[in-house]
Amino acid sequence: MRAAVLREYNAPLSIEDLPEPDCPSDGVVLRTIACGICRSDWHGWVGEHPRVKPGQIGGHEYCGEVVAAGPNAQFAVGDTLVAPFILACGTCPQCRAGQQNTCFDQRLPGFIEPGAFAEYVAVPRDHNLARLPEGLSATVAAGLGCRVTTSWHALTGRAALQAGEWLAVHGTGGIGLSAALLGRALGANVVVVDVVQEKLDHALSLGIDAAVLASDDTAAQIKEITGGGAHVSVEALGIPVTVNASIRCLRVLGRHVQVGMPVGHTAQMDVDMSAVYQGNLALYGTRGMPSWRYPSLLGMITSGKVDMSPLIAREVALSDTSAELAAFNGPMPPGVAVITDFTR
Repeated sequence: MRAAVLREYNAPLSIEDLPEPDCPSDGVVLRTIACGICRSDWHGWVGEHPRVKPGQIGGHEYCGEVVAAGPNAQFAVGDTLVAPFILACGTCPQCRAGQQNTCFDQRLPGFIEPGAFAEYVAVPRDHNLARLPEGLSATVAAGLGCRVTTSWHALTGRAALQAGEWLAVHGTGGIGLSAALLGRALGANVVVVDVVQEKLDHALSLGIDAAVLASDDTAAQIKEITGGGAHVSVEALGIPVTVNASIRCLRVLGRHVQVGMPVGHTAQMDVDMSAVYQGNLALYGTRGMPSWRYPSLLGMITSGKVDMSPLIAREVALSDTSAELAAFNGPMPPGVAVITDFTR
């Protein structure tokens, strides 16, 4: 099979012919139909993700057709499936409490074991997977496994966003735009922040209520727009300037949700704890989504309450993956890239 392999940090991925993966006894092998290219993949590509080492096949946002099923698998050959990027064990205390995204024994294709930057991917623990709903394209579904699921859980499972509240979203890349669209679908008023005017214009064209070009007075502008501050603020980049803008833009008793990944040189940062203290703020961390919550998210999409297709900007070939990863080094255009051609 063709696969894009990390051989050296910050260098083009190596396109190689490798053996097809063995089928897990409790899972499946998927023929990859589509795989998103995510900023989390970029963290690994530049060497800042602690779990990603040379030799890794990245890709953790995928949709595929089952071509082999293990004896203990729940799905069968021919099924088309989507997967969360965290494959939970299902038996540890966290899983039994319904918090599979905090499983004590996680399997992580794309980070530790081979991912979906390849024609085929082995997926153990297929109880985490879900069938692709009729009417939802595999290309859009590929973007659900990290960006959309993480945003959905951040808004509904952590911050408990309510209709009529103001939601601020700092960064309108894949996760940020997902959060904005989902927040709007939940009935919130949404203001987005970015350094790229084109991305703000794109968000406004999709029905987002307000946009702020990031500057030193971002928080003050949001407080003016929202009449006192956002009720919920999502930070979608994982860097100090946006973390603090997110905290400072909140009204009293507001909720900050850390969705952007602070890793490598941003793993530790200065945070305005005085604003947290003075505002009686709540700070939430979030990563991934429990797999049992897929029906609520997929139901929103298939019912037409939210259209996630504007998230997808480009369909690319496997050989284009390196260029897409390198593009994360600077300001990005609107939307995300999804690999749909694994033959070149």
